[in-house]
Amino acid sequence: MNEIVSLRTVEELQRAVAAFPQVGIETHHYFADGMYCRVVHHRAGVLIVGRVHKKEHFFMVVSGSVLIISDGKRSELSAPAILVSQPGVKRAAFAVEDSVVLTVHRTDKTDLAELEAEVCESDPTSAYGPGNVLKSLEYK
Repeated sequence: MNEIVSLRTVEELQRAVAAFPQVGIETHHYFADGMYCRVVHHRAGVLIVGRVHKKEHFFMVVSGSVLIISDGKRSELSAPAILVSQPGVKRAAFAVEDSVVLTVHRTDKTDLAELEAEVCESDPTSAYGPGNVLKSLEYK
């Protein structure tokens, strides 16, 4: 794993991990008065490469510990941790231990495909579609 985490960009990391089997990500979705909250249950040892977000939003580690890789930097976040995530940044998160991570976004959309098109840049190389569903499972 150290060889993969040492890659210089998150895009290189995404290409490298695409060769490995992909896992389903337990994700829950909540909506309230112009807000969307995505709760991701991140199993220990799993690496998730995120998409570039278009808008500023909250990123919170509510339990566990994750290693965040972005812009050639690595930092470990342990619960409780709250960040304001800036637009235009691509990150990967490696779960050091079982963790729960959530993001909160401003949007009135409730359809996940429409919502993700509003808050995230398109990424045809991502293994996951709307709602964090593995693309290989979307139509089964």
